[in-house]
Amino acid sequence: MSGLESVPSAYLSIGFLTFVGILMPMTNFIITWLVRPKVDPARPHITRSYLLEGYERDHSLYPRRLTTFECGSEPVGEAMIQFHFQYYWYAIIFLVFDVAFMFLVLGGMVAADATAPGIEDREAAVSRATGALGTLAIFFGTMSLGVWYVFRKRGRIYI
Repeated sequence: MSGLESVPSAYLSIGFLTFVGILMPMTNFIITWLVRPKVDPARPHITRSYLLEGYERDHSLYPRRLTTFECGSEPVGEAMIQFHFQYYWYAIIFLVFDVAFMFLVLGGMVAADATAPGIEDREAAVSRATGALGTLAIFFGTMSLGVWYVFRKRGRIYI
């Protein structure tokens, strides 16, 4: 088989996966639109389903259902409020640690493979594992310096 014959099959599989990737959420949107109860425009406190005839629900006993929050507390102020950027630093630091622990698990798997029974060339495997763990140590050191720098400023990050 030459490389020219495999190109259409590769594009065919990518096209099929693209079609499936678009079809699945669109099917979910359409089914949800058909099944969910809809608000009657004439009576906004009544919801009814067009698919399930006779299903009507009166929400007039719950007047706060259209408010911003539904956690039991009254909303205070506007919904659009200004957040200080420093709160996003905590989320970014969490993501950095999340990725770092993913690499930590990868380093543990490399070290476990190097010490697994049945390895023919154990010295080469151990040297590769030592190099990988050294690279991970440099990565964690650099990450720790960055986190130390952020916490040293004590939230006084001006952008």
